[in-house]
Amino acid sequence: MTMKRSALVLLMALLPACGPQLMQVDPDGGDSDAGLTDAGLTDAGLTDSGIVDLTAPVVIGLTPLSGTTNVGLGTTVTATFSEPMRASTVDQASFTVTQGGLPVGGGVAVVGALATFTPTSPLSAGLLYQATLTTAVTDLAGNPLAVSSTWAFTTAMLVDSTPPAVIMNRPRNLAISVSLTTPLTATFSEPLNATTLDASTFTLARGLTLLPGTVTFESARVTATFVPLVALDANTTYTATLTTGIRDVVGNALAQDFTWSFTTNACGQAPIALGSAANFAVLAGSAVTTTGASLVTGDLGVSPGTAVVGLPPGNVSGTLHIGDPTAAQGIADLATAYAEAAGRSLCPVTVSGNIGGQTLTPGLYKSTSSLAVTSGDLTLDAQGDPDGMFIFQAASTLTTTAGRQVVLTGGAKATNVFWQVGSSATLGSTTSFQGTIMADQSITLNTGATLTGRALARIAAVSLDSNTIVKPSP
Repeated sequence: MTMKRSALVLLMALLPACGPQLMQVDPDGGDSDAGLTDAGLTDAGLTDSGIVDLTAPVVIGLTPLSGTTNVGLGTTVTATFSEPMRASTVDQASFTVTQGGLPVGGGVAVVGALATFTPTSPLSAGLLYQATLTTAVTDLAGNPLAVSSTWAFTTAMLVDSTPPAVIMNRPRNLAISVSLTTPLTATFSEPLNATTLDASTFTLARGLTLLPGTVTFESARVTATFVPLVALDANTTYTATLTTGIRDVVGNALAQDFTWSFTTNACGQAPIALGSAANFAVLAGSAVTTTGASLVTGDLGVSPGTAVVGLPPGNVSGTLHIGDPTAAQGIADLATAYAEAAGRSLCPVTVSGNIGGQTLTPGLYKSTSSLAVTSGDLTLDAQGDPDGMFIFQAASTLTTTAGRQVVLTGGAKATNVFWQVGSSATLGSTTSFQGTIMADQSITLNTGATLTGRALARIAAVSLDSNTIVKPSP
């Protein structure tokens, strides 16, 4: 037995350092001191032929390879070893995938020498992931990895194959009283490649004749504007077209040409450009106060004043801008819009005092004194014109009595109704009012009055009492 042990030691010493460290055990005589048997694989590393495996496994293949970019979001992570592995040691603790230091959920499976990590859900786009195999991983003989193995890869960015779409256009299709000075605008679902949108892909035609014009971009290239270089004719139908030559920033083209038509009117009114003031449902120069649980849907701002009283119980579904630069810019833009509305002079219709009980069509209505809705409700009928503009000029006050209404019909929209008030506006209790009120001084809504529009007071306060104000949709 001593001679066998000496021979065994000599055999181990002669094995090459870089090759598999195997040992042949004498099948005719066991050695209890060596702790070896000839009956198949044991924890000591014997094979069926009696060879002892002392070689640590190594990783010979990875997917994705370390440093790979643009890896698919549905990929699985695999490691191939130099020999079959013990499945019980390759699990979610010893084979992990992380992103930003956080574990990625997934399952681990082992078949022979291949271990696979399958994420529970697709990986996120454009992120760096790290995979790790620890030294807890062993081969069938119990030999662990000599050192842990870590590699990283980056997933692909999402591929944008969605064509841009037109989500809004002005004038609207089939508008019939369009101002001769109204520019054409188109708002898209995503930013555009600026080089693909010009007077050849955004056109305006009178019959078969294309009109010259210039195209500009706004709002991070989401909105395009066509300005004709020649005066439009009154009572004439025009056709605007956006062609498939228009592409987004990754090269996707419009799915098909987008075309709409409209008819001009010599007395047609262009919308009032509110600028950043359009974002506000309530905007005041000095203060905003509310009694009771008023609800404001849209931004609320005050500048240069900073007083906001009654929130809560009042609630704003929007952003508060109290004496900040956003509110200051809103007041500045309001002043510009107020002056532009007060200066309108195209085809004015003279009105004064109470206009309740009347039905009015799109146009400019001018009062050299006050305006009121006190005897009967006021109906604004757009007569099927989706761009029908109603602009009211009141040199002094605007008032309503309790329970009075401004009713929209014939496709009229609150976003196309403007009230320029030379001093202050007061809405009576439970009044239901429509449109943007631009008062030089103050605006007061008495108990329970509702406004679909905006309350914009240039100098003084907006005072609320259990009211609902909703900024109108475009």
